Amino acid sequence: MCGAIGGLEALVLSRILGDFPIAEDPYSEIGRPLGISAAEVLSIVRGLVERGVVRKVGPFFNPWKMGHVSTLCALDVPGEAVKEAASLINSYPEVTRNCLRDGSPNLWFTVMAESKTAMGKVIAEIETKAMRGPVRAIPAIMMFRVKAGVK
Repeated sequence: MCGAIGGLEALVLSRILGDFPIAEDPYSEIGRPLGISAAEVLSIVRGLVERGVVRKVGPFFNPWKMGHVSTLCALDVPGEAVKEAASLINSYPEVTRNCLRDGSPNLWFTVMAESKTAMGKVIAEIETKAMRGPVRAIPAIMMFRVKAGVK
């Protein structure tokens, strides 16, 4: 269990979820209205990551607005081959995320590329090199924006 959050943690989390500043020193920008330093903000964020409240702090790009295409992919990989397959998949700069899930298929990843042709080439290469059967491409048909926050 992640544990409860409140006080400064909740305020910092709300800011990084809802309006992360694009600035030279974003953690100072977050801390300034809270009366804390960038180092204190970073310490809070690290604590949230260590406890599993936050998985990752990073940008999310909308590939469509950038003129790119993307798709969710799934591959069924036996347990003993997961590390090797994940390493292969992660070697492609077009892969934006990769995660292992229970069930079948168990390896899920997202491919983002400049065109459908380029995306298809990456998927075909992964399929050929992984030798684990077909990569299932599951393209998005609609995009939703979920605004996260802390209550």
